[in-house]
Amino acid sequence: MSTAGRQGSALAQPLVRPSGGRIVAHLGLFVLGAVVGAAGALVQAAWFPGGLLLALAGAAGVFLGGSRATGSRAGALAPAVGWMIAVVLLTSTRPEGDFLFGAGLGSYLFLLGGMAVGVMCATLGQRRQPGGPAVRLGK
Repeated sequence: MSTAGRQGSALAQPLVRPSGGRIVAHLGLFVLGAVVGAAGALVQAAWFPGGLLLALAGAAGVFLGGSRATGSRAGALAPAVGWMIAVVLLTSTRPEGDFLFGAGLGSYLFLLGGMAVGVMCATLGQRRQPGGPAVRLGK
């Protein structure tokens, strides 16, 4: 019996080298995630309930959009990592005592909600659709 037409699990597939375009796309998504994280940090405190929802919706859009655009989980992971790095850098205090995030409920909801949205978007599976004429029933 031939195994050429059968596909195993993703772990059994051979590793392929990523193309230059894919690397550039992931780097662009990383930067876009950092920009969305910085913008969300400013918006979430400005208009409390609406700003928080807007910031989390923007993050979810970038994470899920990156996943759909690249067709892989890494497309959601790249902007999520950029978002996380930007938000963590903005939460740290400076030597002058300045900081961007206050110790309020909205800030904690933004941090934890953004992490939860990033994890959800990164773990959503890209369902593989079978291809070819053998997929159709009755043919």
